[in-house]
Amino acid sequence: MGRFRSIELYLAQVLWPIFQLYPDGMNDTVDYDRAAHRFYKSRDIVPLPLISWDFYAVHLQKIGHDSEDITSLEALAHKNRWEVVPKFREKLVRDSYVIVVTDPHLEIVHATQNILGMTGYLPNEIIGKKPKIFQGRDTSRETSRKIGRAVRLKKPFEAVVLNYRKDGTPYKCWIQGSPVFDRSGKVVNFIAYEKKVA
Repeated sequence: MGRFRSIELYLAQVLWPIFQLYPDGMNDTVDYDRAAHRFYKSRDIVPLPLISWDFYAVHLQKIGHDSEDITSLEALAHKNRWEVVPKFREKLVRDSYVIVVTDPHLEIVHATQNILGMTGYLPNEIIGKKPKIFQGRDTSRETSRKIGRAVRLKKPFEAVVLNYRKDGTPYKCWIQGSPVFDRSGKVVNFIAYEKKVA
């Protein structure tokens, strides 16, 4: 259930607030539907019929992961005093980008949990490593040099790179990267938005 460690927590944190909207009790399903509609409308959760809970569990897990990632990214931005904080919710939820953040030495300090689907790596498996972990035999040296040049010059870049999953299978990855400056103008991180492309 994503961020919920047990059914009890799920009931306490998701369903209980719905019931609190009707303290005198619910007389029929119409009351429940109204309460559920108000509750879900106030959050980034799309309600689905009971019969679809098996499918919804996957959606709920994604919501939990996205929420954890957004919280972690916002904390990182605050800690490093980023001059401009991106709209992580748009990038992660709406655009479904994988977000990778490195330190100034290009060691990965954060990767969103959806990186698993694209690369086969869990985020904690790549923390402390360099993005070159995804490159392989047929990765274009020219594209790698172009990205390296942009990083050295502290400039934004965009490229499509042939990367490799943990199991060794190749995939094309669109990357939009840029330096992240703190409020004093110093580069404190690099951020990349990534997506598998055909």
